[in-house]
Amino acid sequence: MTNYTDTELMISRASQELQNDDTTLVGVGIPNLACNLAKRTHAPDLEMIYESGTIDSNPSKLPLSIGDPVLASNAKSIVPMVHGFGYYLQAGRIDVGFLGGAQIDRYGNINSTVIGDYENPTVRLPGSGGACEIASNAHRTIIITPHVERRFPEEVDFVTSPGYVGGRKNRKELGLRGGPDAVITDMGVMRFDDGGEMYLDSIHPGVTEAAIQAETGWDLSIGEEVGETTPPTEEEIELIRHDLDPEGVYTS
Repeated sequence: MTNYTDTELMISRASQELQNDDTTLVGVGIPNLACNLAKRTHAPDLEMIYESGTIDSNPSKLPLSIGDPVLASNAKSIVPMVHGFGYYLQAGRIDVGFLGGAQIDRYGNINSTVIGDYENPTVRLPGSGGACEIASNAHRTIIITPHVERRFPEEVDFVTSPGYVGGRKNRKELGLRGGPDAVITDMGVMRFDDGGEMYLDSIHPGVTEAAIQAETGWDLSIGEEVGETTPPTEEEIELIRHDLDPEGVYTS
């Protein structure tokens, strides 16, 4: 059996969420590695769009930011950032968006604004950036985050990026597209039921339900057929370590 890290497992699992004809809004770090891994394996026609305005990027090496010139060298086109959000994201042309945050609650709402009271917070965070637009307009979103209790409260302190709000009906009433599809952590994969509440779908090898529950701030529902997460293949590990992130910038 090939050895792998928690980060490599998260990258592998996130890449498997992508389909060959998807258009995805990509960020740096794990989402970028997941998208490029998918494009090099099962989804060669995946279209990657970066917030900086590069359309159908095909980076030859690891980009260190959304403004890295490597994203432009093999892109189909380059547009102003406002057009990327207006003509592509807000127009409903993005299939998948990747998100993270300081807090994610039971309905997939994300907080990246403040910890504590808004007027007198314990910690003031960077804010939304483009996350709220991604959460509101992508056809499905994938959340990637470490699984620790402080990141998984029953209710976020501030809704920066809407998930299912208080349930799928609430999201629909607000006129928002899509919604969170999966939450991928270093312990397991969570999905959302018909009511919009998160449930445990698969457990990473060597992790237990009890360990996941201990790091979750509410009584996490368990799926009817919880399985073990499929580990990364030797091909995926080879690509991650020697092609996508050879210096271990995001995987070390």
